[in-house]
Amino acid sequence: MGTVVSVATPAAVSAESATGRNETAGARGTAAAAVERVFAGLDARFSLYRPDSEASKLARGEITLRKASAELLDRYADAAGWRLLTGGAFTPERPDGVLDLSGIIKGYAILRAGAALRALGLEAWCLNAGGDVLVSGSPAPGSGASWHTGIVDPADRMGLAAAFPLGGTSRFCSLATSGSAERGDHIWTAGTGRADFVQVSVAAADIVTADVLATAIMAGGRPMLDRATDNWDVEVLAISADGGLLATPGFRATS
Repeated sequence: MGTVVSVATPAAVSAESATGRNETAGARGTAAAAVERVFAGLDARFSLYRPDSEASKLARGEITLRKASAELLDRYADAAGWRLLTGGAFTPERPDGVLDLSGIIKGYAILRAGAALRALGLEAWCLNAGGDVLVSGSPAPGSGASWHTGIVDPADRMGLAAAFPLGGTSRFCSLATSGSAERGDHIWTAGTGRADFVQVSVAAADIVTADVLATAIMAGGRPMLDRATDNWDVEVLAISADGGLLATPGFRATS
């Protein structure tokens, strides 16, 4: 998916013995392998950068949606549903008509990877895929403390624009950021073609909602920002090209 994926887990509560440390390292290696399998499998099917993927074959007209896999059709149905919910600000098609599900697949991959970590019995972790974050539990198990996630300043990639707590006692466990500062203009804007924001971060209870709405607000601008905050339980930080900030109360309280 053209991004870096990392998994952080709390330090072992008790790892004084060499055996304890080896077991901890083994568990982390197993967790990383499980996450890698999820992302590699979805990348192999949905990446338009891979000529052998199902998505690329569909884009070239070698197969039709009628012959597509159940998984691709399910994700297309999800994306089409989000298009309706966002009034067209989020769309599964590129301007040239090619089906491109990348706007929903990364969030879905993170969701699946989180499920894989839970299946291994891991209760506390922070999963970061290119700045989109899903957490579980607390970095200090038993304390109720939250994971503190930083949001990079689009004008200064070495600095932070804000930080936001996830997990622990927070009602949110997901944060997604979309923008043009790092990857260039890769989001299709609705209406005028001019983006209102250079970066949008959305905190939500689930990663797919956060990921989709961050992309939709980037594409739909201020009207979509208002629509998102009116219709979903989210917190939003939007940054304009001149450095101006629009932040919901949750971000204002933590920034």
